[in-house]
Amino acid sequence: MNKPVVVSEETLTEPVVVSDVAPAAAKASAGPAYIVLAGISFSHFLNDTMQSLIASVYPILKDTYALDFAQIGMITLAFQFTASLLQPVVGHYTDKKAQPYSLSIGMASTFFGLLLLSAAHQYLVILVAAALVGLGSAVFHPESARIARLASGGRYGFAQSVFQLGGSFGTSMGPVLAALIVVPFGQGSIAWFSSIAFLAIVILWRIGRWYKPQITAKKFAPLQAHPDAPSSRRVAVALAVLVALLFSKQLYVSSLSSYYIFYLIDRFGVSTQTAQLYLFIFLAANAAGAFFGGPLGDRFGRKIVIWISILGALPFTLALPYAGLYASAVLSVIIGLIISSTTSSIIVFAQELVPHRFGMISGVFFGVAFGIGGLGAAVLGKLADHTSIAFVYQVCAYLPAIGLLAVFLPRLPQHKR
Repeated sequence: MNKPVVVSEETLTEPVVVSDVAPAAAKASAGPAYIVLAGISFSHFLNDTMQSLIASVYPILKDTYALDFAQIGMITLAFQFTASLLQPVVGHYTDKKAQPYSLSIGMASTFFGLLLLSAAHQYLVILVAAALVGLGSAVFHPESARIARLASGGRYGFAQSVFQLGGSFGTSMGPVLAALIVVPFGQGSIAWFSSIAFLAIVILWRIGRWYKPQITAKKFAPLQAHPDAPSSRRVAVALAVLVALLFSKQLYVSSLSSYYIFYLIDRFGVSTQTAQLYLFIFLAANAAGAFFGGPLGDRFGRKIVIWISILGALPFTLALPYAGLYASAVLSVIIGLIISSTTSSIIVFAQELVPHRFGMISGVFFGVAFGIGGLGAAVLGKLADHTSIAFVYQVCAYLPAIGLLAVFLPRLPQHKR
């Protein structure tokens, strides 16, 4: 770890420069701060476990309150829109003024959101509860991604993958916990998961104590562009392409997270608990793929990983709507492994394109791109109401074809890989 740096109140108002401004040799010799990476990844696990719980209890909410698919999609939208709207704002603010303890404070929003969801008996209250959980996510992601990079020791793809692994594995746990706890004990049992939020608050407070002296805050000096760096126009095009690529990936994953349970119940007649376990299989594969994508990007280049991970999933997504129950499980594992490996490479690629707007870029990609996925989930719910859930998966099967846009990504300077 870097030596602590004393930071005054005055300097904390200036833009925050994370560890990638340090000399490369110093970063390599320091190596990753594994304890911090483990802590922030575990916090990501807890955060996303609570997030995925919302989608996992959709069947219960649908039956209890006679909701249609469009209303289910609106719950996803309420959660995603809050996170989407605020994450870039939070990231932009923390670029200028670091907030070491904001993570634990933001997690308190998730804590109260879960308590409200457990007691909600009106559709509007359910929407507010989902929005509160989304608010906690908005505060969590930009600054925790910065901490992961700060603790990376220069292995940015690896650190991002460790960070993403916690989130992806947490997402996969939601359906299992819903099947084991919420389905047998009802909506009120969601309150039990507030204890997870409390644990996350404690861990994030401790990480904040590590993070505070690591911050190097100073006024920006004009930077000399690398001679091989892409132009500002190419950077803008590349960022738009990366948003589109992450959107295609996230919308497909969101379609499975929100509606895969209903698809399995409708097509194969399985029980809700069985369908939740099948969803867990997909999300667990998604978590594993997220871990391997970052180190592969460090080793072979992020652009190559982006090409392979998105387009590589296309044959399997096209086959999924026509497969049987067990074949669907196998295909979902393959799709999860391939398509999720792109997330770390896309985010690190974007961070390297705009290196001194780290929080804002992280917020845009964690927030806007994921939020667009939430908006797409609402649209897919409306489509399912007017057609069928099977038709939705036939349409979504073509989403990975958007990966062809990767041809417009520039080649980054060699030292940035």
